Amino acid sequence: MVQNYEEFSETQLKILDRYVTNTDSNIFVLRNLPEVIKGALFSRYSRSSLGLRSLLLKEFILNEETAFSAIVGHSSEDSHVVEDQLVAIQKAQNFFDRILDGYGDDSIGELGGAHLAVENVSIIAAKVLEDCRIGGSPLEKSTRYIYFDQKIGGEYLFYREPILMTSAYRDIYIRTCNKLFETYGALIQPLTEIIEKKFPKDHDVSKVAYTAALRAKVLDCLRGLLPASTFTNLGFYGNGRFFESMVQKLNCHNLAEMQEIGKKAYVELTKVIPSFIRRAEQNHKHQKAYARFMELMQNDLNILSQKHSTYIEKMESPGLRLVSYEEDSPYKVAAALLFANTKAGLAEAQEYCKNLSQEEINLILDAASNHRENRRHKSPRALEHATFTFEIIADFGIYRDLHRHRILTQERQLLCCDYGYYIPPEIKNTSMEEMYCSAIEEAKRTYDQIAMELPEEAQYVVPMAYNIHWYFHVNLRALQWLCELRSSPAGHPAYRYVAQEMAKQVIKVFPEFERFFKFVDYDGYELGRLGQEIQIVEKKKLRERV
Repeated sequence: MVQNYEEFSETQLKILDRYVTNTDSNIFVLRNLPEVIKGALFSRYSRSSLGLRSLLLKEFILNEETAFSAIVGHSSEDSHVVEDQLVAIQKAQNFFDRILDGYGDDSIGELGGAHLAVENVSIIAAKVLEDCRIGGSPLEKSTRYIYFDQKIGGEYLFYREPILMTSAYRDIYIRTCNKLFETYGALIQPLTEIIEKKFPKDHDVSKVAYTAALRAKVLDCLRGLLPASTFTNLGFYGNGRFFESMVQKLNCHNLAEMQEIGKKAYVELTKVIPSFIRRAEQNHKHQKAYARFMELMQNDLNILSQKHSTYIEKMESPGLRLVSYEEDSPYKVAAALLFANTKAGLAEAQEYCKNLSQEEINLILDAASNHRENRRHKSPRALEHATFTFEIIADFGIYRDLHRHRILTQERQLLCCDYGYYIPPEIKNTSMEEMYCSAIEEAKRTYDQIAMELPEEAQYVVPMAYNIHWYFHVNLRALQWLCELRSSPAGHPAYRYVAQEMAKQVIKVFPEFERFFKFVDYDGYELGRLGQEIQIVEKKKLRERV
């Protein structure tokens, strides 16, 4: 066992016991400390000869400048105590800022984090927030487990965009969104009956599991009716660097909703991690400089895009295509797999692998794949030496699900109604099809009217059934995870197809990479959630017996 060289008095041990999980081991976790103190403590730790516990005692707990006791000395949740703690954090902020500024490293902002809830924002806003990819972990309200036909105060829950609300399009916007929600609500019961009749419950399947799977199937079919203005909720855990970057981007966004979210998020985050996001304050020199950069860049790109776009052929039909890859990817992956266990140069290893037989390359690739027993066995980082770019036109619901994968480069065009829309097969050729299509097509007419003058604001009326245009640039390792996860039986059938097709197109170009997609599920599942819901019920029964 590793010896702990620090010695503490009984009094000190009692104090430390509240803030660390172990006062003796060389491995321990901090607890009962606000993020601002944890971040400053770790940043100081990197330049100190003291152990973390000694540093916590000497420079934070016993340092009056930190206002430590005022910040963490109370366990009560009384509103006055909470207010006093917030005041103390603000009072001590100069101390924390000095520590953080003293090291001058942006990575210091990754040493403190916060949980941020963002409620009643549009689906568009959710995508903008989730565009910030590294350092934050988002969870978003699902459209497959929750009914979206509720009203509050007699109104459906969608964003009333302020510019639209003061424009000549106000009435048509509200009327169109209302019709989409009304149609969504009206189709729940008849569609449930049709699917229930088509897939009756087996006698050995629990009613709870069957009902949950049935609901997910129905709501998966109807989500296309939800406009992009639909209210959703998000929860984020992120570090300070992530939140600072996110707020800076929101502050510069063209849409009023994003600017409002940015301002509110900044106010709330300053109550917990003020020193980590201070550069996102509206008048901070970094925020002003970033805003200038974004404005000038966007202006130039808009002018150049208009100049060149008429000469670039358009991709108009829905579909997915692999548009770029490197032909020497197998050799690069093989060389990277060998690299760590040799003393060879990487360039030399790549050149060597180019001259190997296909059989030898296969043996190297097999070594990285043969022993994987399930998709959670992550492949080596060497697979990141192969990259692929996919261009996709598919419905916004698919994009919404696949967009959240963090280790990929993605970009989308503005939501529009120019590429057609998706009709679920369960609705096609039924009495529901006319009602579904009528609402979807009315949304296009409204969109076309608004987009002539307000193309960005017009996005709010676009239903999720409409196809949008985007690209993914992704390495083989991240693609393996995406395809194996999103092709699983519980997934939405539409995005399962995209995940399956991505794997197929890569395998067609590089047959030797098929071994890295061995847990891609190519089968079809009519009631996809049923298996997972049965597992949930069985686990619950097991816990109850225990």
